[in-house]
Amino acid sequence: MPTCKLTWTGPIEALEAASEALSPAADAACLVKDDPEADDAACAWRLEAYFEIRPDLAAIARLLAPIDGLGEPAFEELPDIDWVAHALSGLGIVRAGRFVLYGVHDADKLPGEPGDIAIRIDANQAFGTGHHPTTAGCLALLDRLAGISPEGVLDLGTGSAALAIAAAKLWDAPVLATDIDAKSIDIARENAALNGAGGLIDFVVADGFDDAKIEAAAPYEFVFANILAGPLIELAPAMARHVKRGGRVMLAGLMAEQEEKIACRYEAAGFRRLNRLDHKVWPVLLYVRL
Repeated sequence: MPTCKLTWTGPIEALEAASEALSPAADAACLVKDDPEADDAACAWRLEAYFEIRPDLAAIARLLAPIDGLGEPAFEELPDIDWVAHALSGLGIVRAGRFVLYGVHDADKLPGEPGDIAIRIDANQAFGTGHHPTTAGCLALLDRLAGISPEGVLDLGTGSAALAIAAAKLWDAPVLATDIDAKSIDIARENAALNGAGGLIDFVVADGFDDAKIEAAAPYEFVFANILAGPLIELAPAMARHVKRGGRVMLAGLMAEQEEKIACRYEAAGFRRLNRLDHKVWPVLLYVRL
């Protein structure tokens, strides 16, 4: 069966929002500059999404309907090669604080600065290569927390395990990483092994906090939740039950216009905001449980 590709053009903010919204539906999605040599802000962008099974175009249209500025996508059926890997393989190196994310194809381009923490995330079907502002933002904010050395770290919705690997390497601490998707967990486990962090990260397929292993390891001193605004809001009370007093929670995957609703929900659950990494579309929030 041929891989299908949908391509959108429009404002970068709309394309970023669409990329995040497509994460449960597409096998891969990437933002591409029309001119790779041009400055990001001065260049036109497009969003390319790849599907190994022909997508329901009407369902995709409904999913993206709330996002202003997107035109109708161009549809293509592609030759029978691994277009998912092809799409992800050219994403390049991402630096976020001391963290440097790269694919094996870019291993010879690593900057090698003192103190760098290199994380290899190869092209595959799990989201979280570091190129999306939510992942990069979490890493940039995590870089500021090197000195806290928490006991009990949970990466809720781990995707490729980029954040779990970063935490394990930064703090030399055990991490429990979860995802609702079993395929993502398989890839995440491979990524942890590739980065020499397999001995520090335990993986489990779970929906939210609903797993005996998650319950047994609670309460946590640090939780990553780079998911979507809806689940973040829904999980606020459970988050409070699973985080120690004084423990920190990093929230991402929300859009700027959703921040107020999330703030109200987490403050009502007993959290106070400690920090915010600003982004015009994808802020990252750091809370402490009181």
